[in-house]
Amino acid sequence: MSFPILTATAALPAIGAIVTAAVPAARRTAAKWLALLFSLATLVLAAIVLVRFEPGGDRYQLTESHAWIKDFGVRYELGVDGIGVALLALTALLIPFVILAGWHDADPLETKNSRWRPTQGFFALILMVEAMVILSFEATDVFLFYILFEAMLIPMYFLIGGFGDRAHAGSDENAAAQRSYAAVKFLLYNLVGGLIMLAAVIGLYVVAGTFSLSEIAEARASGTLDMATNTERLLFLGFFFAFAVKAPLWPLHTWLPNAMGEATAPVAVLITAVVDKVGTFAMLRYCLGLFPEASKWATPVILVLALISIVYGALVAVGQRDIKRLVAYASISHFGFIILGIFAMTSQGQSGATLYMVNHGISTAALMLVAGFLISRRGSRLIADYGGVQKVAPVLAGTFLIGGLATLSLPGLAPFVSEFLVLVGTYARYPVAGIIATFGIVLAALYTLVLYQRTMTGPVKDEVRSMPDLRVRELAVITPLIALLLFLGVFPKPLTDIINPAVEHTMSDVQKKDPQPEVEAAK
Repeated sequence: MSFPILTATAALPAIGAIVTAAVPAARRTAAKWLALLFSLATLVLAAIVLVRFEPGGDRYQLTESHAWIKDFGVRYELGVDGIGVALLALTALLIPFVILAGWHDADPLETKNSRWRPTQGFFALILMVEAMVILSFEATDVFLFYILFEAMLIPMYFLIGGFGDRAHAGSDENAAAQRSYAAVKFLLYNLVGGLIMLAAVIGLYVVAGTFSLSEIAEARASGTLDMATNTERLLFLGFFFAFAVKAPLWPLHTWLPNAMGEATAPVAVLITAVVDKVGTFAMLRYCLGLFPEASKWATPVILVLALISIVYGALVAVGQRDIKRLVAYASISHFGFIILGIFAMTSQGQSGATLYMVNHGISTAALMLVAGFLISRRGSRLIADYGGVQKVAPVLAGTFLIGGLATLSLPGLAPFVSEFLVLVGTYARYPVAGIIATFGIVLAALYTLVLYQRTMTGPVKDEVRSMPDLRVRELAVITPLIALLLFLGVFPKPLTDIINPAVEHTMSDVQKKDPQPEVEAAK
């Protein structure tokens, strides 16, 4: 029996969470180093998975299958395709930076109104989220995926509600109430989506007699599984609703600005760069894979919702006064691009959407973490409280600019390639939708450059005059992310080689081919 490396990639951070949580209360530094070491070891395993994965091989590789709940036909089945392995690698890559960036975020506060913050619990919860997200990218049993999809809400709830933004440090009970509100809103939105999905999961089992993706695919190919049209559409809607909440897609997005605004910057990165990717990933694997005809039926409405997300998110970002909420609304706009690419039903669109998931994770992590470093120095999230930062902290300002330029998809940086593919793939089949989506690019340039201008340029405000530049630990967080943005901006081929074969399988599931370009006959 071969070594179960997929299980190991999820088990290692889970074990790390238990070990970190068990560290004595007075050994906070030891807990931090343990969490970092476990996350780095997980990254090594993820790199091995990436190396062992063969882009031209079977659809699901490194598979594992064991009986779990026999009476209900539930199995512990794992396997990765090109999309899953790319997102697994992204998750394992980002978690060490999240831990380093949040090194002091859970240290106890010395102010009168503060309460003890369990450092060990903070880092243990981060590792537990990593374990569940990685396993959700590997699961090929629908019920197993559902359990993970819901279970990751619990540690995220405590990370948002229990470890708030340090810009509120020492504030009154109102700040704690805002954190609690954001955490409860996050939990309720996602729980409602999950409960609707549970009904669809049960319905799928009634129709298919199994939760296994491979068995469902075989039954569909052999003709033994033939869902009634209305049944397939209802099941699709149950799955899609849950994924649209997680993604998030307009109008189910309102929990995200609250959650990202009240969470610490590293936890905000965990939300939008890691956890939310489960929603868009699941649209490709489950919505299109299990319900191809219903996916095509729902495409016009989903494209409209995606376009609204793109334009609405960008417009609201332009008017934001809070740095973190601006990044949150920008992310809503970016998720609109991802969903647009998925449901454009073209290979360019879906390749671009998958690549966008990875690139958005890296670019948002870079921008949000630098913003977190900035906010921790000034103690305020308000844009108006800054000015002239580039004169006193030029490295901080420079990295902030690069993160912002990546957010607006500047050519030469990683998100440009993915956004371009999404627009090309969308325009090929839906020209009007492709044209409307380009307005999101214009608005992204507006909110990004205005943010930089108001915070980094102009006269130096008294409150930022003594602001220190990035420290060694902070540079260790930001420098690799910027290097990745540059590398994937000029050479995305290593990722596209992994992603494209998986996209071909998805296109085959929905029985779609790329539209052929119209060529006028020569006169």
